Amino acid sequence: MAKRKFVKQALSQWMTGEGPDSEVVVSSRVRVARNLRNMPFPIMAATEQSLSVMEQLLGVAESGRLNGLGKIEHVRLSELTELEKLVLVEKHLISPNLANDSRNAALILGPNEDISVMINEEDHLRIQYLCSGFQVREAWDMASKVDDIFEEQVDYAFDEKHGYLTSCPTNVGTGIRASVMMHLPALVMTGQINRILSAVTQVGLAVRGIYGEGSEATGNLFQVSNQVTLGQSEQEIIENLFQVAHQIIEHEKSARSKLLTESRLRVEDRVRRSFGILSQALIMDSKEASQRLSDIRLGSHLGLLPEVDPLSMNELLVSTQPGFLQMTFGEAMSPEDRDKSRADLIRSRLATLS
Repeated sequence: MAKRKFVKQALSQWMTGEGPDSEVVVSSRVRVARNLRNMPFPIMAATEQSLSVMEQLLGVAESGRLNGLGKIEHVRLSELTELEKLVLVEKHLISPNLANDSRNAALILGPNEDISVMINEEDHLRIQYLCSGFQVREAWDMASKVDDIFEEQVDYAFDEKHGYLTSCPTNVGTGIRASVMMHLPALVMTGQINRILSAVTQVGLAVRGIYGEGSEATGNLFQVSNQVTLGQSEQEIIENLFQVAHQIIEHEKSARSKLLTESRLRVEDRVRRSFGILSQALIMDSKEASQRLSDIRLGSHLGLLPEVDPLSMNELLVSTQPGFLQMTFGEAMSPEDRDKSRADLIRSRLATLS
């Protein structure tokens, strides 16, 4: 695998902002959890057992059976440095769990980084498909195709009563997690966000930060996903998320229109202040950078900063993360050095836009 390509390019295909409603929905993702029959789950597996699982699943990729989806590459995580694994986490190609415990773990990637298959994470197999914008139905269709290819080659752990068996009981059943990553600055600014998110949780969905469970919702980015995998069909799960996410999108668009109508000067002042600070700051921590980049992204979509391309903001959100910063500058950095380098990088990028 030409791993340098994946750890040096900040922008994956799913981050291009070309999908439907991409001014609100950054990406849609479907993840499928599967395990092999008659093999212990990864947390209980002996070294030789997890090695056997990895070789079986990598064998599917090496057989060429996934080639109809594009040029597939794979890498054993033991071949990567800690920094390279951190970059893959920041790009949402692997989970923090897989980065932290890489014993007999591997990654299979599609050519555009839309397909990402983790081997020996919490489950033997974690298949995910990522789309730009609001395309959760399309993400499910593609994830299902990848899942079918693996299921033709290996024997999944499946129970007629309970469905697919997984390490965590919350994934038993269909084994799928569908999510949309949403940029909701107007709902936050108008004070509606808590009411909206409370309503979301009451209909069986979960709201998390951009790196999933346990992560903070920084930069007004929220990940909305299903909680229930047992007792509902895959189609019901996808449609429920689709309908709820569609309503959130409409609420966010309405809030943006209200801001422009009732508070245009105040919003434009906030947007341009953030642009000015990022254009001049000598030190910038990741939390403040995320918030101010969120302001600029909103301003771009509202037409208040016509010179700014939202695609550039998507790229900066990734390239200013700790791992990617260190990879870009080619050295390990202290938090203070990262804050300086982050400010340097943002200033240089914004200078090309203004």
